[in-house]
Amino acid sequence: MALPMLRGCYRSRPPSVLIRFLKPDHVVQPQSNKTTRLAPTLSVGVASTVRSYSSDRGGGKQNQKVVVVGIPNPFIWFRTRIYYFLIRVYFDKEFKIEEFTEGSKQAFSHVSRLLSGSQFESLEGLVAKDLIAKLEEKCALLPPSHLQALSADPEDLMYTTPGDVGICYDDDGRKFVSILMRYWYLTSARLPEESEGTRIFQVAIGGEGEPETKRLLTANYEFQREFTKGVPPDWTITRIEHSKLLD
Repeated sequence: MALPMLRGCYRSRPPSVLIRFLKPDHVVQPQSNKTTRLAPTLSVGVASTVRSYSSDRGGGKQNQKVVVVGIPNPFIWFRTRIYYFLIRVYFDKEFKIEEFTEGSKQAFSHVSRLLSGSQFESLEGLVAKDLIAKLEEKCALLPPSHLQALSADPEDLMYTTPGDVGICYDDDGRKFVSILMRYWYLTSARLPEESEGTRIFQVAIGGEGEPETKRLLTANYEFQREFTKGVPPDWTITRIEHSKLLD
């Protein structure tokens, strides 16, 4: 089925039922494409911070909850829904943005913890080879506190949203879909005051000791899949950015 309206590369917001990572050897970066980008405007902030405490005979127990609310641009939101429809029609009939988002969150948490632990060999098969080499060079220059701040446990992930979607054809007729996901997560790593991030709360457990400060950080991970006939239906991470940590 022809798709004359999508010649070149068009950007908007994500796909897939299950995150299946494309082996780095199969990653092909599209070249010499015309690109049109839709950069969704999204306001994200801390709507409320709820602190609740309970204690029992065995000791104190503390529960905290932080609510982060994102407000997307309604015009961009509508346009991205059109792109989701085109992906289902021309690329993946089972595509659902909700399922892709959930899968990407698991991938983000796993890969971020590998980065934090400098386990670069374990990134093979998940992240593009050329990107792994660049990440290893950058992480080698980071202080321990910054490396710790790269890690995002699932319970620390506050908000996730698709940031950009690209539908691309290269000169050889190969088809690609690239999906940029944006994540907001909490970290207790001790970062310099000038580091980007929003302080969320301070808590002294049991009323004693130094208050714990949580900081809200952002990260961008891009997933790419080739939809050319005969190519394995797998995804790989081709871009990783942690604001003010890994740019």
